[in-house]
Amino acid sequence: MNIQKAIRSLRQKGYFVSYFENSKEAVAYLNHKINNQIVGFGDSDTLLSLNLYESLSYHNKVYDPQHELYGWSFLDIAKKSITANVFLTSINAFSETGELVNIDGTGNRVAGSIFGHQKVFFVVGVNKLVPTLEEAVWRARNVSAPRNAMRLGLKTPCAKEGTKCFNCSSPDRICNGMIIYLRSPLKIRSKSLSKLAEIWYNKGIKIKVVKWKCNSICLLKK
Repeated sequence: MNIQKAIRSLRQKGYFVSYFENSKEAVAYLNHKINNQIVGFGDSDTLLSLNLYESLSYHNKVYDPQHELYGWSFLDIAKKSITANVFLTSINAFSETGELVNIDGTGNRVAGSIFGHQKVFFVVGVNKLVPTLEEAVWRARNVSAPRNAMRLGLKTPCAKEGTKCFNCSSPDRICNGMIIYLRSPLKIRSKSLSKLAEIWYNKGIKIKVVKWKCNSICLLKK
């Protein structure tokens, strides 16, 4: 796969892309960039493998549905995660042409990656890179989803066979929603927000001005 082509495509589509030779570099980068924040995680085996919850929790308040809190339900933690200042998740596949693909069972992971945060980080291994969008969709459904179902011990045909998506109707089905990120979601620049704040202030309504930043993609070589 042509990782340099993918990086160029992603940057052209509005993402800030960082490429790391190993996971240690990526963890150090994220701990440097994210400090004294409320951080939310989208369910991700990649984030778990990097122990990011543990390292970021030293200097941030982190909510991750995969880490239980006493007295909190999955839904409680997921809601906190998708309203955090900073959101981290991974993706199921991405293409050399710059599209990202994610599949979700409950929707909290994809919802948190689209809107509502000052910063979103996609932490992704280059093993998820494929040449085209069509192949990215295929990988998400037929590689990532079965592997995740197997990892979670779910009772689905794909978890049993581990080879492909069967488009099943199992109660444990995790591929209930799929999103294709054609480009980085629109950024509301601080200048525009300041003008909006001025207009509403003149009408007697005060709003908080937030400087939104573009989404970041952290690509891991290994």
